[in-house]
Amino acid sequence: MAGSAPWVLSQVQVVAEAIATVAFALSGVIEGARKRLDAVGICVVGGLAAFGGGTVRDVILDRRPLFWVQHAGWLWALLALCIAAMIFMRARHLEPTERAMQWPDAIGLGLFTASGTQIALDGGMPTIVAVLLGMVTAVFGGVLRDVVCNEIPRAFNDHRPYAICSFAGGWVLVAAQSVAMPGWVALTVAALVTTGLRAAAVRWNWHLPAWQASRGR
Repeated sequence: MAGSAPWVLSQVQVVAEAIATVAFALSGVIEGARKRLDAVGICVVGGLAAFGGGTVRDVILDRRPLFWVQHAGWLWALLALCIAAMIFMRARHLEPTERAMQWPDAIGLGLFTASGTQIALDGGMPTIVAVLLGMVTAVFGGVLRDVVCNEIPRAFNDHRPYAICSFAGGWVLVAAQSVAMPGWVALTVAALVTTGLRAAAVRWNWHLPAWQASRGR
């Protein structure tokens, strides 16, 4: 039974990354539709949101081939998802709103935080580095999505905790593993905590203090 634990963790990681990829791709499709991009632009934005953070992580960890190159089927799945989402939204006359984008974004944030941190830990990274790489995995897809859509990244100017939620979730994973919690359980708990923190920040409008310029004398 103990020998099956790494296999279970590996399978949970795959499922977490798949769901996170779908969630962030949907957030990209919604944002592209809000900006009235054409079909190609929407697919590109969806791809950047879905794969951007993981690509930055893999480059830093020097993991080759990149995860979406090694598993090229994900590209076909992403393309199919973007096309299906566009068709569905047009058929249902759904209005793409920023609020609609926040919920898949929160789910993707939690899952990518947990899986990214776990991948870095598996690579032998120190805990602080692993937590930061989990945050990079979770945040940078959204950053690239917003930059391409000519927005200041929401992770930096939304003022509601975003990267901080990811940072906290990464430490939850580290803490859970330090008390010998099964790896897949620790990953699940970390993802739920991260998503829950972000959802609470959106729901109750928690705000971080903004920089206030000092008045000249």
